[in-house]
Amino acid sequence: METYLLDWANLLLRWLHVIVAIAWIGSSFYFVFLDSSLTPPEDEQLKKDGVSGELWAVHGGGFYHPVKFAGAPPKLPGHLHWFYWESYSTWLSGFALFFISYLWSPSVYLIDPNVMAWSPAGAIAAALAFLVVFWLLYDAICRTLGQSENGDAKVGALVLVLVCVAAYAATQMFAGRAAFLIVGAMIATTMSANVFFWIIPGQRTVVADIQAGRPVDPIHGKRGKQRSVHNTYFTLPVLFSMLSNHYSFTYTHEYNGVVLIGMMLAGAAIRQFFVLRHGFKLGRNNHPWPYAAVGVLVLLALIVWLKPAPVQAVAVPDTVSYAQLKPVIEQRCVMCHGEALASKNVRLDSPEAVKLHAQTVYQQVVVTKLMPMNNATGITDAERALFAQWFKGGAQVD
Repeated sequence: METYLLDWANLLLRWLHVIVAIAWIGSSFYFVFLDSSLTPPEDEQLKKDGVSGELWAVHGGGFYHPVKFAGAPPKLPGHLHWFYWESYSTWLSGFALFFISYLWSPSVYLIDPNVMAWSPAGAIAAALAFLVVFWLLYDAICRTLGQSENGDAKVGALVLVLVCVAAYAATQMFAGRAAFLIVGAMIATTMSANVFFWIIPGQRTVVADIQAGRPVDPIHGKRGKQRSVHNTYFTLPVLFSMLSNHYSFTYTHEYNGVVLIGMMLAGAAIRQFFVLRHGFKLGRNNHPWPYAAVGVLVLLALIVWLKPAPVQAVAVPDTVSYAQLKPVIEQRCVMCHGEALASKNVRLDSPEAVKLHAQTVYQQVVVTKLMPMNNATGITDAERALFAQWFKGGAQVD
């Protein structure tokens, strides 16, 4: 029953996480586009009101005319929409999903003894430390260098180094699948912390100053904009790390840390292309194609590099019976998919159960090679080939 309820929790939290993440990323992408696409106002009244930029757009059968004020608007409306629950909901649902998917069973999902053999408590503490320590170091870099001369370039370079160090360290400490997820969660935590500790407090201070008739300090807007821009570059790397658990050829590679860094670099470069593309259309900067080219070249290089070596031929009978497969299942699978555990509510300790889950077994053991998890039971290529031949022969258990 515990496994069944955990599966439901995993499903519902994953569904919620995707929904609120779409809302957060969608609004973030929109406002980056909006900021990059604003043009000076033409209407004299807008200029008098302090509008610094405007955009005309058509969507859903209607015309829209958003404007941006350089400082404080002449008057605050009675209803002011705030963008923060999208961020908080994404982090809360993501952390809950991380807890039940990885931290609840650290010995299965978090720890790979071939990478580092340590206690479940130690692995959990280390995983959580990645989330906290990265934010503290990143925030210290922004506080120290963010407002200095060429501050954006300095911060960007140091954060890149910090991400690379964290990615390498994670892949040397945790199971590959967990390492990729931890790095993604680490960056996502920083994104949400930017909203919670800097963007929203700064906006609240500005609103309070306007309502009280005090001068508005522009530093709040500058800091909020800086953290918001950082968040948009973090987005694609985070999305890759969250999706990577479906593609074992990335996180099981001998140099999976390099793979992770390469994929995140490609994502950030491609995001830069889209950010600058809006400005190019208005003649504000050169065509950003080199960033897209860098991202694509990195992806192509990874595709070539990760190309699997030719598989040595494994002697497998033309037909494989259930009797031939049964010893392999008992040795490699039943410890997690038997009466004692029944992981994911799947049992493989009877012919009927194996027949019922034949398609899933073939996909997980042969196609994706996700199972056994971290190959904890040491299944061989020859044994995987037995599963493949048995399934292709009709998955008979008679």
